[in-house]
Amino acid sequence: MSTYIKFFITLFFKSLLYVLSVMICLVFILNLLGELEFFRNTNADIYFTLFLAFINSPSMIFEMFPFIFLITSQLFFIKLLNNNELDTLKYSGLTNSKILGILTTVSFFSGILIVLVFYNFSSNLKNIYLELKSPFTNDGKYLAVVTKNGLWIRDKVGENTIVINSSKIDNNYLIDNFITIFDDKYNVLKNINSNKIDITNYEWLVYDPKIYKKNNYENKEFIILNTNFNYKRIQSLFSNLTSLSVFELYELRENYKKLNYSITDLDLQLLKLVTNPFYLVLMSLFSGVLMIKIKKVSSTAMKISFGLFFSVVIYYINNFFFVLGSTEKLSIIFSIFTPLIMLTFINIFMLNRINEK
Repeated sequence: MSTYIKFFITLFFKSLLYVLSVMICLVFILNLLGELEFFRNTNADIYFTLFLAFINSPSMIFEMFPFIFLITSQLFFIKLLNNNELDTLKYSGLTNSKILGILTTVSFFSGILIVLVFYNFSSNLKNIYLELKSPFTNDGKYLAVVTKNGLWIRDKVGENTIVINSSKIDNNYLIDNFITIFDDKYNVLKNINSNKIDITNYEWLVYDPKIYKKNNYENKEFIILNTNFNYKRIQSLFSNLTSLSVFELYELRENYKKLNYSITDLDLQLLKLVTNPFYLVLMSLFSGVLMIKIKKVSSTAMKISFGLFFSVVIYYINNFFFVLGSTEKLSIIFSIFTPLIMLTFINIFMLNRINEK
């Protein structure tokens, strides 16, 4: 490996470590303030609050990596420009395009490691965070999850606990259901078997139920089951996707398909992870080209301000298309790749005559 390549790689990772350290501190402080606000009316220990803020930070850092790489690339070039090293390297025959090529290559492989290692690490911590915090939330006694055996719901109504298992979801209906109702000591009060339940409202309409009590059973035309769930709430209580590893996301996707449940959010999350290294490359390239274009601007603060401004613009454009994809206003492919294609064309346009700068 050439000496200048080692120099660039070292400089890039030093810049990345610096930016990452600052972001971790900021995210931790913001998380801590949020947790202190959440637990203000409880007796939660301060160390518990600190721990929650700490383990929730990596998942937020992962979402910020495109902008971390943008600012990292800015610092990378600022150090080269401030020390006049960029001009020295150009006199040695090293062009701007070669420097950008090294920068994007390092960014790409770093992005792969971030997805394979950091994302799975952060998702595990996020899962622990949700489990620890769940008892303190209003929904702590409620649960809706999807497994290979279908949809499972645990509900608490009065003194009774209700456990529902359904094979499929068909619009606002649960199909092929088995319901068990327990008392406050978890003794079985009755079991209910029904092929179809309307869950549009919190009062479920159970069609043709077969009700088992001890050794007897009876059939009815329908019954009303009071719950704390309706169709919209069931959707909102599924597992937080950021708490699932890549393998778990794929497994959950297969379970959703068996359940006949929408896999849009899962496909978006998986495609977002797959394209993440390319997103980091485009952000690093954009930042690098921008810094070369404005290298005559003497103020470092002004250069950083340019980067932060474009970070905000890119974030909102990317988030806008992501929301359109999650609400199925646009196709998943279109919603993920449109911001990347736009950024690619901007980079191509800005790269024009880059070696003359």
